[in-house]
Amino acid sequence: MLNWALTFFVLAVIAGLLGFSGIAGSAASIAQILFLLFIVLTIVAFLRGRKPPV
Repeated sequence: MLNWALTFFVLAVIAGLLGFSGIAGSAASIAQILFLLFIVLTIVAFLRGRKPPV
């Protein structure tokens, strides 16, 4: 899941550099949501004593 967040982040940066503002905003928001979801799942996994999701 973190890989997807990083992928969308890179796409947002590239799209922002090329001037595609709508695509960059969409990719950035998707990356932010996926990253926050990954962090929440990792914290829950640590609290339960399991390995974090990859």
